[in-house]
Amino acid sequence: MNLERTESDGWLSNSYLIDDGEGTGVLVDGNGVAGPLLESISERGLAVPAVLLTHHHVDHVVLDGYGGLGPKVYAHELTAGELPGVVDVLLSDGEVVEFGGLSIESLHTPGHAHGHLAFLVNGTDAITADVLFRGTVGGTRAPEATGIADLRASLERLLALPPETRVHPGHREPTTIGEEAEGNPFVKALLGDETPEGVRCKVGGQQAELLLWGPDYDGTNKAWVRFAADGEEAIVGGSQVERER
Repeated sequence: MNLERTESDGWLSNSYLIDDGEGTGVLVDGNGVAGPLLESISERGLAVPAVLLTHHHVDHVVLDGYGGLGPKVYAHELTAGELPGVVDVLLSDGEVVEFGGLSIESLHTPGHAHGHLAFLVNGTDAITADVLFRGTVGGTRAPEATGIADLRASLERLLALPPETRVHPGHREPTTIGEEAEGNPFVKALLGDETPEGVRCKVGGQQAELLLWGPDYDGTNKAWVRFAADGEEAIVGGSQVERER
């Protein structure tokens, strides 16, 4: 199996080409940087029957470059509902689809988006999209996000995979399940036994507690916060957090 990715300049989002080494490939997401993947498809003479979508956010669904290949678009039902006329085949949680020598299991992993799917490929590689990144996790206030409880459950599911499982996130560089279990501060905190004590802050003008400050995939920061008004917890971009002096 071969896996190739492109990364967009602005969004830093990834698109992937996975091929079985025997003439069949699938694409995962579209970030507007289709050229290198299309070149690889042509050079290898690949048949590409499918584009798999992880979720509906705009930085993952720029599919214009793929039309000439004639693939069907696969996604979760909730993602399909956000993209009228785009999705051809619905995928459910735990469903396994096969393309040539590729066996791909769909894992419903909400939190960042309601129809978010991760894909486990041949039991060795996980496309985790915007739930789990190298060193950080997905936010829970994006369009159609379902919140931190779902994000935590999705992380638990992914972290139960073997530690050697290679992780291919929706943004930036790959990692492994083992590396994230050991070194990702958000994974360790969210899946730990205790919620840390917070310090006062404001998020978008709302009073809150800052529970954890950590890295984001783009070189900035993310934060785990608890809002004072209703006790809601969320993962938000660090730029939204104003620490109180």
